[in-house]
Amino acid sequence: MSTGEALRAAPTAPPWFVELFAHRRWIRRAGPFPHVYARDVFVPEFFQRLTEEFQRVLRQQPEAFAQVTDGYSASGVPLTTLRDGPLALFLSREWHDLIAGVAGVATTGDVEGSLHHHPAGSPSGWPHNDLNPAWFAGPAPGPGEIRTPDSTVDLKTGARAASITARETVRAVAVLFYLGNPGWVAGDGGETALYEHIAGSSPVPALTVAPLDNSMVLFECTPRSWHTFAGNNAAARNSVVMWLHQPKSDAVRRWGGDRIAQW
Repeated sequence: MSTGEALRAAPTAPPWFVELFAHRRWIRRAGPFPHVYARDVFVPEFFQRLTEEFQRVLRQQPEAFAQVTDGYSASGVPLTTLRDGPLALFLSREWHDLIAGVAGVATTGDVEGSLHHHPAGSPSGWPHNDLNPAWFAGPAPGPGEIRTPDSTVDLKTGARAASITARETVRAVAVLFYLGNPGWVAGDGGETALYEHIAGSSPVPALTVAPLDNSMVLFECTPRSWHTFAGNNAAARNSVVMWLHQPKSDAVRRWGGDRIAQW
């Protein structure tokens, strides 16, 4: 599909938002599980701003990036701390609606995400599907609103003071946008590995997604959306990783409560 077709999934997108995109084709792939892959997502000028902002954060907060590991414990610099620059795009309702529309999933407006930095020589992670619970404070966002994790509520467990209300959601769509990886070529490692199955002690990925600058992969979180960081990267691998969410009742109705992967 073209970027224009993707943007039609968010019909109220304003001109300033539409003009950020390079309008290249986004590819729907069926295997090893349904996902969308895109190259040259943004126009060069905006992508350069994203890259410069990422590099600034990396210089100023190296201790935060040092905490990054793959899989369920992945962490980094939360997008919620980066609302004053170009990276705030990923917390916009316009971006949320575009991704939800492309994925074809009804989502709540709750968004979680961070910048990830894997130093050269990082180990591989383990396959996981991202179909995890996530707790957000307060009522569900209204039309045009976004809700992000709140320090008063533990995102993974919902632990909070008795006076705080919260909702349990489930991750619905995962997005990985790659930046800060100039000159990547095949053999450099650090791809995102996608699996058809994870049977056995050493499952082999069916497909790997290269961390090429200004590219992106997104997919619905399902019991079979097995993926991980492939590791063995010759140079640092950098990305924006984020999730959209759905009501827990929707996930339970579709997949069954026992298929939600607890932390």
